[in-house]
Amino acid sequence: MPTLLLGVTGGIAAFKSVEVASRLRKLGWEVHVVMTEAATRFVTPLTFQGVSRHPVHVDQWAAGSDSGIEHIDLARGIDCFLVAPATAHTIARLAHGLADDLLTMTALGVRAPMVLAPAMNPKMLDHPATQANLRLLEARGWTLVTPAVGEMACGDVGSGRLAEVEDLVAAVEATRLRDLVGKRVLVSAGGTREPLDPVRYLGNRSSGRMGYAIAEAAAARGATVTLVSTARLPAPAGIEVVPVETAQEMHDVILARYDGQDVVVMAAAVADYRPAERYGAKRKKTTEGWTVELVPNPDILYELGQRKQHQILVGFAAETGDPLEAAKGKLARKNADLIVANDVSVPGQGFEVETNRVQIVGPQGLVADWPLLSKREVGQRLWSLIAALPQFGAGPV
Repeated sequence: MPTLLLGVTGGIAAFKSVEVASRLRKLGWEVHVVMTEAATRFVTPLTFQGVSRHPVHVDQWAAGSDSGIEHIDLARGIDCFLVAPATAHTIARLAHGLADDLLTMTALGVRAPMVLAPAMNPKMLDHPATQANLRLLEARGWTLVTPAVGEMACGDVGSGRLAEVEDLVAAVEATRLRDLVGKRVLVSAGGTREPLDPVRYLGNRSSGRMGYAIAEAAAARGATVTLVSTARLPAPAGIEVVPVETAQEMHDVILARYDGQDVVVMAAAVADYRPAERYGAKRKKTTEGWTVELVPNPDILYELGQRKQHQILVGFAAETGDPLEAAKGKLARKNADLIVANDVSVPGQGFEVETNRVQIVGPQGLVADWPLLSKREVGQRLWSLIAALPQFGAGPV
């Protein structure tokens, strides 16, 4: 049974960590909890004790098991250390090696995978000092769980809410999965933009979140990951991000890197067409209509399928109506190994949201039909599916 040490700091989001502890216990984790003194003002140690079924640790002067040193005992033999929520103050102390309470003292002795889930006011999160501390922790091997966007307890709106419980659970679960070590993975993300003039473009509503979740899950499981993206999302730690804008740019970057990859996941929403003419200056508004001729863009997934040798190729089918039938046809035409299909007309799944509901088809037909999940969880499940494919053991020739 893997062992989690859950660090809880003094933020109003501490109540979510109770659910995290409960979920992970049900998944087979043994959970131990260490709290800062401030955290006990939001959730009592007794609550965590009831969920974890272990004593909760707060006092840095308490003796450990068999009268040992408690912060050393806590760090010994664990499989993952999760700090959630992580306040700006605790993040600063962790980044600079300060050890003035039980949680930060314990952190210095941890040699297991470490996961950090920031939660604070958006202005505090955006402050250069906080951002520098987060970069420092990432460089030292911490996995950061991106904060959610929404309304804060203070009424401010922005990035800084503690990530959803499902995302925190998935981040911890990923630490015991290292089945992608030695694999080279390329993921595309975002919706391409096809310029009409220097100001306007044709595009779609893809945010890139699904592609980023897939890339982050692969990196957490040990892969070397390249993310080719049109999205303006924060660059995930440890992942090479290649920014592009148009379908042609994405085509050129991916085809140039294709031969050295083991797995390619085309999660980007690539425009099928682009304007035949691009104006060099902004086209002025008139009272007349504007007729735009469109020409086909390169079909990246199709070209990858034609050139496929050892690679596993995964495509996406964002559809309306019956995505499953569309995915089956796409699988054969593109020579892909898997197609991930979803109906983007259904609220809560697909574009511009944090969740997705997908069906996945392979040569044998439907291989997965998942309920509505966070995109992070979809990413984790997708890699488990890919790793189970018979051809997964192949590599570059």
